[in-house]
Amino acid sequence: MNLDTASLAILLPALIAGLLVTATHVPLGMQVLERGIVFIDLAVAQVAGLGVILADALGWEPTGAAVQVAALVAALAAALLLTFTERRWPEIQEAVIGVVYVLASSAAILLLAKNPHGGEHLKDLLVGQILWVDPKRLPLVALVYAAILALWFGLRERLGRIGFYLLFACAVTVAVQLVGLFLVFITLVVPSLATYYSRRRRTLKGYVIGSLGYAAGLVASLVTDLPSGSMIVCSMVLVGAVAAMIFKRGGARYNRGR
Repeated sequence: MNLDTASLAILLPALIAGLLVTATHVPLGMQVLERGIVFIDLAVAQVAGLGVILADALGWEPTGAAVQVAALVAALAAALLLTFTERRWPEIQEAVIGVVYVLASSAAILLLAKNPHGGEHLKDLLVGQILWVDPKRLPLVALVYAAILALWFGLRERLGRIGFYLLFACAVTVAVQLVGLFLVFITLVVPSLATYYSRRRRTLKGYVIGSLGYAAGLVASLVTDLPSGSMIVCSMVLVGAVAAMIFKRGGARYNRGR
């Protein structure tokens, strides 16, 4: 396979974007899985996307700071709401998360119903446009994610429920505008699932799975000329499934050796 300079110029920023999302979403995804609130990322990401769509409907500049603030405020509001519902009604939290997701999705569809480009906007929100990510955005994203990781690994035990939700909302808000809702979900869930029964160096294994999923998906998308977001989703699931089988066999041999 011969990748020319133009292909690499497209592939490299997209890969960096994927690695940045992986950096925060792997440890946060493991916490989501432990809490049993797997679909929270879809709900918060959809609400953040609703904030973007609402800002666009109001005529704000699509790449301006106001849109970013709108997305963040919407996501933080959803995070605070879900913090309250988890504390008040923990036994039905997953159902509440589902209602929030469907409500935000329906509101987004209603806002886009009379927009001639509504279908395109909705597709971008769901599957993203990772191949066309703006390289100029990546340094700021890296700084935001570095701060999130520092808070997570430095203060994880002291963040509490509300701290976790707010940190999660910030991470998802940035990611959904960078790679789309589907990739946000798959990056959170697949590395966590694949390493669930392999706890030794679990975070490192999750990072490897996420990185390989993005790299393989992007290369396959470039070669086949198929949608990059969907290709990465398929690649991530395949990498995760293979890794889970390898880790399971390795764990069985380790237990027998003991």
